[in-house]
Amino acid sequence: MGAVMDPADQALLQASLAARKHSHSPYSGYAVGAAILDEQGRIHAGANIENAAYPQGLCAEAIALGAMVMAGGKRAVAVLVTGPGPDLITPCGGCRQKLREFAGPGLRVIAGDPGGIRSEWTLEELLPHSFGPDHLNLHLNNKTTTT
Repeated sequence: MGAVMDPADQALLQASLAARKHSHSPYSGYAVGAAILDEQGRIHAGANIENAAYPQGLCAEAIALGAMVMAGGKRAVAVLVTGPGPDLITPCGGCRQKLREFAGPGLRVIAGDPGGIRSEWTLEELLPHSFGPDHLNLHLNNKTTTT
């Protein structure tokens, strides 16, 4: 018998898989879904939207982050990204940086596909030594105290 999945992870997986169904990916044929759990326990989903004027498309993670911000979310607690499988999918470099804007290095980044959850990392593992908002706040605080 398999391990019981955490209810929050199950909800993230279902939201990400549902979002994949709304992907607009006529050029790559690679539908991606993303679901973000915010600090209030709410889930925000997005799907990739490609554009004929490549690379002007939008990643699923960016759309999910936009939905989170528009709903009043301030902090991402976990993100679950799904692709068609069987290969693991992780956020691209640009999305890793976008996620860093709304989460610390300990953000749970979970990979899944229609068969379930496949793997998990922290954002630090995927984006080591990242540059985030805290660096700018530190710089601004030091600037005001040293001038």
